Amino acid sequence: MLSKYFQFQEHGANYRSEVLGGITTFFAMAYIIVVNPAILAAGGIPKEASTTATILAAVIGTLVMALYARRPFAIAPYMGENAFIAFTVCLGMGFGWEKALGALFISGVIFMLITVLRIRSWIATAIPDGLKRSFAGGIGFFIMFIGLNETGLIRLGIAGAPVKIGDLSGGSPLLAVFAIVLISILMIRRIPGAILIGMLVTTVVAFFTDHALAPQQFVSLPPSLSPVLFHLDIRGALTFDFLPVILVLFVMAFVDTMGTLIGLSARAGLLDKDNNLPEIEKPMMADAVATTSAALLGTSTTGAFIESAAGIEAGARTGFASLVTAGMFLVCLFLAPIFVAVPAVAYGAALIVVGFLMITPLRDLPFHDYADLFPAVATIAVMAFSYNIGFGMATGFVLYPIFQIAARRGRSISAGAWILFVISALLFIFYPYERM
Repeated sequence: MLSKYFQFQEHGANYRSEVLGGITTFFAMAYIIVVNPAILAAGGIPKEASTTATILAAVIGTLVMALYARRPFAIAPYMGENAFIAFTVCLGMGFGWEKALGALFISGVIFMLITVLRIRSWIATAIPDGLKRSFAGGIGFFIMFIGLNETGLIRLGIAGAPVKIGDLSGGSPLLAVFAIVLISILMIRRIPGAILIGMLVTTVVAFFTDHALAPQQFVSLPPSLSPVLFHLDIRGALTFDFLPVILVLFVMAFVDTMGTLIGLSARAGLLDKDNNLPEIEKPMMADAVATTSAALLGTSTTGAFIESAAGIEAGARTGFASLVTAGMFLVCLFLAPIFVAVPAVAYGAALIVVGFLMITPLRDLPFHDYADLFPAVATIAVMAFSYNIGFGMATGFVLYPIFQIAARRGRSISAGAWILFVISALLFIFYPYERM
């Protein structure tokens, strides 16, 4: 019954590859359990309660993705949006976190409405083919950059040279190199579960070489959710001075989810002949439900996680893999010390290798047609170097109509592309840069 419901035969899936893929996705994104509450704490959200909210938001969103959308994409609080809430809205603009969660809830409700009306899926199918390819490639470079940073192979530099090579004379960076080489060799030799095996071996080596701390306890009760549960201020968010915040949260989540879904689907072979994701409104609805639930629980914007690419590379093709990932998150409520002990050198190395693999769609970019090529390349560059998927996509959406008009192809621009142009332009106009 399960294999039929999740359409194993249609997607060439089996239980072994789905379980491996689901577990791999979890370990690649388990860091969010620690990192998200730490970031939100800077904005005043209680860290312990936020940890429980983060896990529950991931469980709810990923379950909806598994059982309703039946796609191999895990959902959890987004990196980037959490920093926007903590550092820009709360610290920079001086608003309370309750008001920020109210704005997040409003944006989630809007998501649900436009998804039910199929407006989101209609706009998604209007994305030009070149931009769709750039999303997968851009996300590949983006998660590669995340992995390089997390493992210490790349470090923050100085003014004029913002990044630099890490210290490769010893320590964690060398262990990360070992992990990258190990995972790559296992994949070259076609060893099933190569990414997960590489992560687990690296974790064990890190424990024995004192480059990571082994868990001191294995079981712990989850912190109480009461300090953040239902503490959102919806009425306070519905004020004129808070409208830009609602708009930015809405647009960032809108374009982030769209790009992530298309990029991951391209790697999983789920796109149709027109490079569209069939029934895209279902994973979009899962995202909308997760975002609304996250605001009620007391955490930040949630959506499909790019780290799902690690699970896809390990064999995940259906929602059964997401079901496994959701189960891992649920168990993590009580076994968090074990899962969060996986060091950055292990999951970061996995992200680097997956990033290598995700750039393959770039070979099909229209290098002969500058009007199509330049927006795609700009999308990739801004996505990676601004450390933000949403801004990268918005750049492409703004530039595409401009360059098409310059190429005297203005009549070929669809109505959906113009809507994306307007939405993306609003993001750049109303984003509170001076308060970051």
